[in-house]
Amino acid sequence: MNILLIGGGGREHALAWKLAQSPLLTTLYAAPGNPGMADDGATCVSLDVTDHQAVVDFIHQNNVELTVIGPEQPLVDGLADTLSKHGKKVFGPSARAARLEGSKGFTKDLCAKYGIPTAAYGRFRQAADAKAFLGGREPPFVVKADGLAAGKGVVIAASREEAHAAIDDMLGGSFGEAGAELVIEEFLEGEEASFFALCDGETVLPLIGAQDHKRAHDGDKGPNTGGMGAYSPAPILDDAMQARVMTEIVEPTARAMAAEGSPFTGVLYAGLMIGPRGPQLIEYNARFGDPECQVLMMRMKSDLLPALLAAVDGELAHFAVQWHDDAAMTVVMAAEGYPSTPRKGGTITGISDAEATGAKVFHAGTKRDGATLVANGGRVLNITAMAPSLRDAADTAYAAIERINWPDAFWRRDIGARALNR
Repeated sequence: MNILLIGGGGREHALAWKLAQSPLLTTLYAAPGNPGMADDGATCVSLDVTDHQAVVDFIHQNNVELTVIGPEQPLVDGLADTLSKHGKKVFGPSARAARLEGSKGFTKDLCAKYGIPTAAYGRFRQAADAKAFLGGREPPFVVKADGLAAGKGVVIAASREEAHAAIDDMLGGSFGEAGAELVIEEFLEGEEASFFALCDGETVLPLIGAQDHKRAHDGDKGPNTGGMGAYSPAPILDDAMQARVMTEIVEPTARAMAAEGSPFTGVLYAGLMIGPRGPQLIEYNARFGDPECQVLMMRMKSDLLPALLAAVDGELAHFAVQWHDDAAMTVVMAAEGYPSTPRKGGTITGISDAEATGAKVFHAGTKRDGATLVANGGRVLNITAMAPSLRDAADTAYAAIERINWPDAFWRRDIGARALNR
């Protein structure tokens, strides 16, 4: 069958790599795709995904039987709704269901209404009200832009002054419309983890967990990023904890969304804090994580395409996914200056040498300048490896990085440290 994959980052390259292995696949189109996806057999196309009619026309003209939406923005913008209205199969939630990611305030209110464990919070549009909310409370404080902010709209303020500055910054327009409203939460103690499940509007099929590293530099220092690396499995998410996450958080959320008239279809990504009070929801994403998707696709033994179709067709109750027991790790190579102003245009060589180690290099922000591969983003490459142990996977990934020649790159050297130190 012909598939259209929306997106061009590392997450989408991982999805394309996995979809390309399916015997059910005829042609994989990627919009816009990237050079790595093209190397793995995808046909990259120039398609304005904000022009929904153009997407519908492309699907019709190229006999596309399933569209897979990778990034969050097209979901929040309602692309899945448009395709569904035209009778096209699409993997990804409706705009109303994507509010789980598109509005942190919506998700917090849903959790409060249905008793889903999460941090205490307040929602604000006025700086004075937000600052007044902090009175009588002790730091640290968690200040979040309500809307989409590419994983960077969260400030963990160690002091009242830092919280006030974050409030002024967000409500002052630093995140545009995404920061027109903000959420202030209590700071949760514990260990963060990511858990993924497929949903078809009724049935929830658990996938697996992972842990990522949000801070830019070693030791969890520096500014928040979209993610500097990830690994799976996550020791904190053992079988017993995953069962609690399903029964206490994910399944109640799916039931709540259905009860609210917005059944969720697609992949539900729960960002969790595992602490003294058990699992608590930090936030939801309405798509695969990036870079968590890279390690999930590595570890998935089953064919991805039938799993996506089962979610779209409401058949998850009769479906199962198998996983490799091996561990997987991905390390992000980012451009100097990320996450503020990354340096673009640097020449990248050595990808083949890196993959000769057994690692897989997923492209996240690259382009071709003639025959030359150059950096064209903040997070540029995801060096990913799978091995019988996490230590072996880490050794392979870091050995592969050493074979890549890209002077403008930086990367964390402690991905997986928490699990390895266990």
